[in-house]
Amino acid sequence: MIGHSEVIRCFGMSGKVYFFNDSGNIQKGVHDLPPKGLACFVKIKNMMMQAKPAEVSMVDALVDPWLGAIGRDFEGYRNHCRRVFIFACTLAGAEGESREKIAIAAAFHDLGIWTDNTFDYLEPSKRLASAYLASTSKAEWTDEIKAMIEQHHKVTPWSCKPGWLVEPFRKADWIDVTLGARNFELNRSYIREIQRRYPNAGFHATLARLSFERMKTHPKDPLPMMRW
Repeated sequence: MIGHSEVIRCFGMSGKVYFFNDSGNIQKGVHDLPPKGLACFVKIKNMMMQAKPAEVSMVDALVDPWLGAIGRDFEGYRNHCRRVFIFACTLAGAEGESREKIAIAAAFHDLGIWTDNTFDYLEPSKRLASAYLASTSKAEWTDEIKAMIEQHHKVTPWSCKPGWLVEPFRKADWIDVTLGARNFELNRSYIREIQRRYPNAGFHATLARLSFERMKTHPKDPLPMMRW
């Protein structure tokens, strides 16, 4: 029997209920019905696997060195990266190297906004990611991660290389930027739980401010990162 103190949330799929402890691990198997008195999310279409703290820390380790460059927007951007990482891993069912690729793409995908002081940030963000990959002997991942960054604001599906992580990463960013309005079949209760765990911290206000500033200086090209 699972003690109440061990459980923070449970998620269900196909009539089963999966219990998670504070570390994000499935706790003591699968149960047909939740124990009486536990507040649970049940009958959720997808099996919602929360990223373990050690895995979210992969994102933090990549973003934290850029605190000086990002400045006042740091907490909002780091939480955005964390949420995108979790959503993309869930959508892709990612494990191992795939999670590491997603963490790298998440950390660098918008970074050029601050390092190069521009809202036309895809090229500088890709350059930073490429330099990191070269410095860590992961250059063979460069094309895929550059594509993940290049296409993360693509409005329509990306299907050039189905085995790459571009499409789940694109969906994950759209989920976060739209505050879950576009959910790509991720359960909205799950999205809200991740938003609660990693608060917005002004990130969308930052996007609004940057968009407005770009519109004033480039009225004919206000959103250069968009792809169709």
